[in-house]
Amino acid sequence: MPDQLLFAMEVFLNGLMAGVLYALVALGFVLIYKASGIFNYAQGVMALFAALTLVGIMEGQVPFSHLINAVFGTEIHHFGWHLPAVVAIVLTGVVMIALAWAVNRFIFRHLVGQEPIILFMATIGLAYFMEGVGDIMWGADIKKLDVGLPQGINTWIDESTYEIFGYGFFIDNLDLWATGIAAALVIALTIFSQYSKQGRALRAVADDHQAALSVGISLNYIWVLVWSIAGFVALVAGIMWGTKSGVQFSLSLIALKALPVLMLGGFTSIPGAIVGGLIIGVGEKLFEFAIGPLVGGATENWFAYVLALLFLVFRPQGLFGERIIERV
Repeated sequence: MPDQLLFAMEVFLNGLMAGVLYALVALGFVLIYKASGIFNYAQGVMALFAALTLVGIMEGQVPFSHLINAVFGTEIHHFGWHLPAVVAIVLTGVVMIALAWAVNRFIFRHLVGQEPIILFMATIGLAYFMEGVGDIMWGADIKKLDVGLPQGINTWIDESTYEIFGYGFFIDNLDLWATGIAAALVIALTIFSQYSKQGRALRAVADDHQAALSVGISLNYIWVLVWSIAGFVALVAGIMWGTKSGVQFSLSLIALKALPVLMLGGFTSIPGAIVGGLIIGVGEKLFEFAIGPLVGGATENWFAYVLALLFLVFRPQGLFGERIIERV
């Protein structure tokens, strides 16, 4: 088998795994948009905040220690203990649920009925507020996140593919675990949305707020629930990306890569987020492999947005989005 074809197969597999992670980030946008019509610009910062909080809890760091020390002249930085990853993840999940309640209670509860652009601007303000709070709370230095997921080349895949093709595929164990966890979460959220009582209520709220209220569905409950789920999705995404590249403030930019995924799949479709993520993940890897050397490389930075632009021109609602027809 030609070497170039084998390289392409390896690139394809790595693209699939990257696509699942893109889909995971996009799901947070879809869930909130379906339930409230809000495009949550802060989803990427939520992943950053969750990862920062997880590292801080695991390492026993004192929240706001830099501020406390500056005000009171102390030198307090750590509690002196370290928590297991599982306990820290549970506690971080509680923090994200509390954040969801606070966001609904103090922000969006007062913006019901406002224009979508006002709600969108509110999420921009929320993003910068959370980024600033995360900086003051945990510090701006790059942090290492280790929750016990294996890393390094998967020797079984390397040896198996070498025996079959005479060429060993380099697949990172962390990518395999991240793909499996993300895929399981995506499937669970799809089942939850389609078959659970809360999922049906979520879809009812998305279709018509007033009709949902008339049958006894609490908008506050649904919005807190969906922001909590989005916070949990952000936590998982923060763990995966933080473990891969370190917990740093550029982590919030993963939300930008989710935008082309949403444009391809549709802003209201969970299956669309999955398919869009896979298309973007595979497409950008194969495009870099085939065309990158001819144009100087770095095509992964812009390929997804060019593809999304083409979709906006020819199918603005995305592959699975609903076509909106208005009478004039």
